[in-house]
Amino acid sequence: MSSARTLLGAGRSIVDGEFVMTVADFRSVADMIHADAGIALSDQKAPLVYSRLAKRLRALKLGSFAEYCSLVKSSAGAEERGNMLGALTTNVTRFFREPHHFEHLAKFVLPAALEQARRGGRVRLWSSACSSGQEPFSMALTLLRLLPDAARYDIRILATDIDPNMIEEARKGRYLAELATDIPADLRRRWVSDYEDEPGTVEMAPAVRDLIEFRTLNLIKPWPMRGPFQAIFCRNVMIYFDLPTQSQVWARMAPLLGPEAALYIGHSERVAGPGADILRSDGITTYRRTEAGGKAAS
Repeated sequence: MSSARTLLGAGRSIVDGEFVMTVADFRSVADMIHADAGIALSDQKAPLVYSRLAKRLRALKLGSFAEYCSLVKSSAGAEERGNMLGALTTNVTRFFREPHHFEHLAKFVLPAALEQARRGGRVRLWSSACSSGQEPFSMALTLLRLLPDAARYDIRILATDIDPNMIEEARKGRYLAELATDIPADLRRRWVSDYEDEPGTVEMAPAVRDLIEFRTLNLIKPWPMRGPFQAIFCRNVMIYFDLPTQSQVWARMAPLLGPEAALYIGHSERVAGPGADILRSDGITTYRRTEAGGKAAS
């Protein structure tokens, strides 16, 4: 990738390449992505922004980032503004990533939650930035290991992501076979099968897919659900937000946890602000709610 130049000079390109991207262009993109998704782009991200959006300029046959910014700011560019957000959203995930979280879920959260389900109660889990779906499917597989007939009960996993394209991919429940190697062998044998229409591809069993509801959701916009959730996975999301935005999201998320429910976050993240007042550490990047609460599930 071309190297970034110092962000000086109003008219020249700040990244070497086929398109001109000025300081004003970059900051225009940064302002839009912050307003739309809460993502904070520092000046050092200019090469990344150029690399990802240059593909969109080529697809649209535009000659400069100034033209692109003009388009996405206009009413005619609403769809492309969504494409811009998708291009700049990082989607790094894998099955059973950070396995200690799933071990904690299975040992300390699910036993009581599933007993509650057996007695007729609700169980709700939330994967709040599900990307292409490996995280919520890992949650579902962890649950099914403990309760193979989970479909008989009022148990659901909500899986949300800001990118509708990722949601559509996740909803299919199909992956390259090489990506499924991180799934424990016993779970793979029972709940994952070869997808006959595409050699080298596997798919999740209907019993796995049926536990999960996929929805598009922007974490800095209004949320339709009210909780309570027995577990929330919000991992490697806050690192893209500035500190005030992080604090606001944690403050909205923590009260959605039921009593003794768990919040799992990324390895380089920390809960801060008002949300931290009702959480206690319960292991590596794992928190539990300390007070009773939670509203009726949506």
